[in-house]
Amino acid sequence: MPPKNNASSSFSISMLLRAFVILSILSLTLFFFTSLNHSDSFVSSLSQMNAHQSTAGFINVYVTDLPRSLNYGLLDKYWAFDADSRLGSDADRDIRSNNLAQGRKFPPYPENPLIKQYSAEYWITGDLMTPREQRTRSFARRVFDVKEADVIFVPFFATLSAEMQLGMAKGQFRKKVGNEDYQRQKEVIEFLKNTEAWKRSGGRDHVFVLTDPVAMWHVKDEIAPAILLVVDFGGWYRLDSKSSNCSLPDAVPHTQVSLIKDVIVPYTHLLPRLHLSENQERHNLLYFKGAKQRHRGGLVREKLWDLLVDEPGVIMEEGFPNATGKEQSIRGMRTTEFCLHPAGDTPTSCRLFDAIQSLCIPVIVSDNIELPFEGMVDYSEFSVFVVVNEALRPSWLVDHLKKFSREQKESFRRNMARVQPIFDYDNGHPDGIGPIPLDGAVNHIWRKVHQKLPIFREAIVRERRKPPGVSVPRRCHCT
Repeated sequence: MPPKNNASSSFSISMLLRAFVILSILSLTLFFFTSLNHSDSFVSSLSQMNAHQSTAGFINVYVTDLPRSLNYGLLDKYWAFDADSRLGSDADRDIRSNNLAQGRKFPPYPENPLIKQYSAEYWITGDLMTPREQRTRSFARRVFDVKEADVIFVPFFATLSAEMQLGMAKGQFRKKVGNEDYQRQKEVIEFLKNTEAWKRSGGRDHVFVLTDPVAMWHVKDEIAPAILLVVDFGGWYRLDSKSSNCSLPDAVPHTQVSLIKDVIVPYTHLLPRLHLSENQERHNLLYFKGAKQRHRGGLVREKLWDLLVDEPGVIMEEGFPNATGKEQSIRGMRTTEFCLHPAGDTPTSCRLFDAIQSLCIPVIVSDNIELPFEGMVDYSEFSVFVVVNEALRPSWLVDHLKKFSREQKESFRRNMARVQPIFDYDNGHPDGIGPIPLDGAVNHIWRKVHQKLPIFREAIVRERRKPPGVSVPRRCHCT
């Protein structure tokens, strides 16, 4: 009997040990599989990080040390003018007369609407100039060693430079002699081409803000490989399908601009935001305020004007939002269901973003339009897109808009209210220096640039491995 008991005890202990080992294995296996996704994700993230340790949480930005005369010094010069000869601006006159811009390290940007609509350059630069401890909301992390940078930002106020030239001597703008804007463009290019960063990448990782379609007009070919922040492609050279080897007419050559490498950014809106809770009954069907006659693709605007001007419930006003026109635009957009957005000299304008801030449903009549932050924003959730040929049929557009139910229009406005902050540059600081809105335009721009990183890195590597003397022309991008 005693040996039996010993055998039984040994058997029990052995079984317990086996059970413990099996349970341990099962526990480890369960732990492994439940954490597998996290592990794979971590390994994947590591494999995607470049030598600069860039992650999806931020983008490393190095700011080129351009002379102050090419950015904030241009503002000093602007505020030293008596006035802008093309369009009076009460706000700018007040700033000048009260010397509010004198002696400031970071002067204010013009309130003149012709210039203010292009002020992205000011707000993007201002964020990067803000002290590090205040930049906790910024997707762009400023670095001071170019070797740590994902991209190199060029702080040239190209739009302000162009607009100042147009204001002083418009007749010289397309010329080089006597053109101060051209001299500034040339200075920027010569400065950049002498840097190791430009030589290393051929400018492909450099970022330029070119919100005015004519900004840096004289050196477009030289900066074509770079990442260009533009409002649309309408101001760039166009070739026909035969000369560009593309199957589509009016193809935009990839030698200059492309959705692959460049980023479409919003105009600066000129009208204040209307919150959804402030929205009131809208009594008019369709509203438009702007110039009747335009060039190139904007010829459709004049045809639409003639079709719509006498339609009941439609308001067509000619003018620009200066002090008087601004109040008219606010009243018109806030009391109307739909706001017309036809092409002008270029496919888009700040009018679209004024409509969004006014909760006036955009009616986009522009077949070739490019829009900011697509992929992040679905414009079909709050805008009506209309083919040009259909819009030009008598009574078609008015009849089409009348078919939208009250529920559909309310849904459009709810969706619009949700995206209003995305199109706002202003950080609430008059000199542009300070914390930016987490969900504002500046951060969305840098997120779009971040999406381009693998594309231009590949281009840089491909360029490096070419034998000396080999040149491969850039191919067009037709979509």
